[in-house]
Amino acid sequence: MTTCPRRAWVIALSATVLAGSLALPTTPAAATAATPSSGLTWRSCEKPGGPAGQECAELSVPLDYRAPHGRQLTLAVSRLRSERPAARRGTLLLIPGGPGGSGLHDLQERGTALRGQMAGAYDIVSFDPRGVGGSTTANCRLRADDRYLVGLRSWPDADGAITENVARSRRIAEACARHGGPVLRSMSTANEVRDIDRLRQALGEDRLSAWGVSYGTYVGAVYAQKYPARTDRWVLDSSGDPDPERVERGWLANMAVGADDRFPDFAAWAADPSRAKGLRLAERPEDVRPLFLRLAAELDRQPKESTAPGLPLTGNRLRQALQMALYSDGAFPQLAQLIQAARQPDGHPTLPAALAQPLPQADAAVTIATICNDARWPTAIAPYRRAVALDRARHPLTAGMPVNVAACTFWKDTPADKPTRITADGPSTLLMVQNLRDPSTPYAGALKMRQALGDRARLVTVGHGGHGVYLRNGNACADRTVTTFLTTGKRPQRDVLCADDPRHAG
Repeated sequence: MTTCPRRAWVIALSATVLAGSLALPTTPAAATAATPSSGLTWRSCEKPGGPAGQECAELSVPLDYRAPHGRQLTLAVSRLRSERPAARRGTLLLIPGGPGGSGLHDLQERGTALRGQMAGAYDIVSFDPRGVGGSTTANCRLRADDRYLVGLRSWPDADGAITENVARSRRIAEACARHGGPVLRSMSTANEVRDIDRLRQALGEDRLSAWGVSYGTYVGAVYAQKYPARTDRWVLDSSGDPDPERVERGWLANMAVGADDRFPDFAAWAADPSRAKGLRLAERPEDVRPLFLRLAAELDRQPKESTAPGLPLTGNRLRQALQMALYSDGAFPQLAQLIQAARQPDGHPTLPAALAQPLPQADAAVTIATICNDARWPTAIAPYRRAVALDRARHPLTAGMPVNVAACTFWKDTPADKPTRITADGPSTLLMVQNLRDPSTPYAGALKMRQALGDRARLVTVGHGGHGVYLRNGNACADRTVTTFLTTGKRPQRDVLCADDPRHAG
């Protein structure tokens, strides 16, 4: 999700509450000693550095579920079989983020660690959604300059004008309408949810367990809403506001608050006296924000030549680099180096790789299409101008980008499905985990998801910054809670707070 807000919340709960938990029932049909019969043909696809025994297959799904016997698309699927068949209780599905994230990549990167936590309880499976990676893709044939991240993300001009954003967004929408075809029009959350249920059937499972991250939490929540009897143990990691009137547009808007929530972590890191000389930006944390804003404004007026030919470091490229770096403490050094190089009169900053080259055509297409196919965006331009001006004043770190016009404003096709309203109807088999200072899916948005799910869910709040919780930020309390839930069905009796582990700070 890809893809929400946060503020100071007083949580009068303690991690000690984890000692009391509720046991969720298991399904006898799912607790089988052998892998169920599969409608998939598996082959070895083990890669160096990846999990041992990784297998891959292809799944056919309808282009249009209203015509299930018509044209079919192909989804790339991968799995790690349980290494302890006697302990196996079912399948755990990894639902990737994005839109546009690759589940096969996630399994390659996280499969070994996850397998170690699950102790044979599951076959671990993931997939590339339609439009992604090894699955059937589409192409809008966008110009290269329209596929750079600072173009796909509508950063206003230095003076706040959005005229260029309007022209680019219209051009992208027209190119997608002209070249994307029915495959592009089929990319949506509703179809991904249908594809997951088709995958469940092909795997021979009555119910699935799942771990969805970022945008994958919304996909997971919609699946649990649509197919409550087919969901087993469901983990939603880093959720956004599920408001059906806004969905992705709301997630983007919330990123302005998310950046404000998370920036103090970077400021404290960058002012730490123990920081290496080339990385320490200021003597006090409170000096880092004005330093950054001042530098971005200078680069607005006079971009600085970078090591990427023809791509100077502009104020907006610096702001986009900040947004990406806030996802993980591990990215702080690269951001500090970029800032330091930009401050030197003779410095030649090195742009992050994600900013130094255009996105591949298929990646750009699926990211745009899913956002635009899920819900209608307002088409009048004047309200965007007003929203950008207000947001720039309130949240200068993101300079109005999160509420700006996008290709969806000019999208030619009406969404084929109405967004799903997430409710408390269904079994109580969901566990949410959320960082308190998430720059992409901020805490306030996660609270909206928690409120919508009611007693179906429990929320584990982690006193940490960054995007993604489970097996990511080293919080033993959160990791233990998720692992226990997935392997035993026990979850906290009530919402809990897992304090940050100081060994993993900075």
